[in-house]
Amino acid sequence: MAAPPAPEAAPSPVGPRRTDPLNAAETRGLDVVRRFGTVGSLFLALGSLGAGAAPVINPVQDLPVLRLFIRIPTVSLAIAFSGMGILVLSWLMLARFARPASARLATSGQLARTVAMWVAPLLLIPPLFSRDVYSYLAQSEIVHRGMDPYQLGPAQALGVADPLTAGVTNIWRETPAPYGPLLLRLGGWLAPVGGNNIVVGVLLQRGLAMVGVLLIVWAVPRLARRFGVQPATALWLGAANPLLIFHFVAGAHNDSLAIGLMVAGLEIGIRRLPVRVKGDSPPPLAKGELLFIALGVVIITIGATVKIPAVLALPFLSVMVARRWHGRLKDLVWAGTPMAVLFGVVLTAICVGTGLGFGWIGATASTPGLVRSFISPTAEIANLSGVLGITLGLGNHTDALVPILGTLGNVITAAVTIKFLWASFKWRYRPIIGLGVSLGAAMILQINLQPWYLLWAVIPLAAAAGTSRFRVVATVISAGLPFLLPPTGGTFDGRSYVLPWAYGAAALVTLGGLAIVYRVSPLLLSRTPPASPAPRAPADVVS
Repeated sequence: MAAPPAPEAAPSPVGPRRTDPLNAAETRGLDVVRRFGTVGSLFLALGSLGAGAAPVINPVQDLPVLRLFIRIPTVSLAIAFSGMGILVLSWLMLARFARPASARLATSGQLARTVAMWVAPLLLIPPLFSRDVYSYLAQSEIVHRGMDPYQLGPAQALGVADPLTAGVTNIWRETPAPYGPLLLRLGGWLAPVGGNNIVVGVLLQRGLAMVGVLLIVWAVPRLARRFGVQPATALWLGAANPLLIFHFVAGAHNDSLAIGLMVAGLEIGIRRLPVRVKGDSPPPLAKGELLFIALGVVIITIGATVKIPAVLALPFLSVMVARRWHGRLKDLVWAGTPMAVLFGVVLTAICVGTGLGFGWIGATASTPGLVRSFISPTAEIANLSGVLGITLGLGNHTDALVPILGTLGNVITAAVTIKFLWASFKWRYRPIIGLGVSLGAAMILQINLQPWYLLWAVIPLAAAAGTSRFRVVATVISAGLPFLLPPTGGTFDGRSYVLPWAYGAAALVTLGGLAIVYRVSPLLLSRTPPASPAPRAPADVVS
């Protein structure tokens, strides 16, 4: 007599529920989305030849055929905007295959390959949306020549006539570097490889940024599985995000490396921690658990020596470890003290080992405030207060208000961080959600807020926040914010007529592409969601 079938294993109380693979129609739709997004990347790559943040001596002007794009800047800008629009629409359509409540989802591999296809055309193009990469090159050359980048700006150290100084935005030519010592030392090692060749230098800096992107793609789905979030959902929001593609890949920003190290450090640090529901008794230490926690601390500290905000991950990691034990204040001290010591040791070793010392801490705090971003709430409050002062006959006090509001923003960030640390310690929030909220406060309240700064919050939250409200807000911001900055990294002062024409032409091209997509795969624009079971709220886990 045949034995009865074995009962199915009960689903994990914390892991994401199991889903089925995409059916044939959905797989075809995913393929269309991939190709449509790749077309957008190709458009953006072509448009960058005439509408990118090109160096002062643009090498494209020596290339037959391609130099045509320099002579038609408005057309190039329209092509670039078209590529941006197509990529954003592709990302929004890709969401159909990453909805956490859907019965069928794309796999992590399918999402990662989609990101690779969209990123590939942007690896060899001029920088876009910002000229920051030229500052990286100049500051790296300062390190290579044995000077202190935290005391001298590019103009002072290299001279105004130096090709590397010429590409730096005027406001940064005489200001110290606001970046960590490890990043600048890495740049110093790469500087002789590129020499005065700006093209090679930009590609090397983009290579560093791509290391961060790869770390994000590796860590985010692994963290998501631990916190009960579908890996495809986390990858869609955290790695396929247009802000990441436009600014970390095309813009080559060093935030990518810092965030990548931060999330990789978190993944490694909690890898051996037990998955516990609140109220469970703590099990004995697992093999290698303390070693992995230490490795996580080291990696996060390395990320902080690229950009300082990564250091916020350490107190939340200590809360994760304290909750893994008995969740008492004594446990928090036992977890936090060794981490603080290890952080200090690694930080000192990097500062001394790079030969750059600790001057970066002061430069990091003071230099970014020189720029006031028009999307920064803090900067706009200062500007409005200045206008109000002029209206009332009190004078323009904007410059005086900027440091005051900056300090107030830091105080609010500290209060938010402490609040979420304590709430996470008391099991009201997951610590990684507290980390994302704290980083969001730190970035939004900066005078020099830039669109890509929001990824500091979006990426960790994508791995742990399963609420639809957060995803909707993050989707709207990620889809709309990229269009506030033109690809040139400039403001078009005196030529304001260029942007409306470029936006209008791009809208027509993008809508035409959308019509073709609808004809090929109507499923992608269907309002009927795929059948799905009721979502199961994941339990609150120790980490």
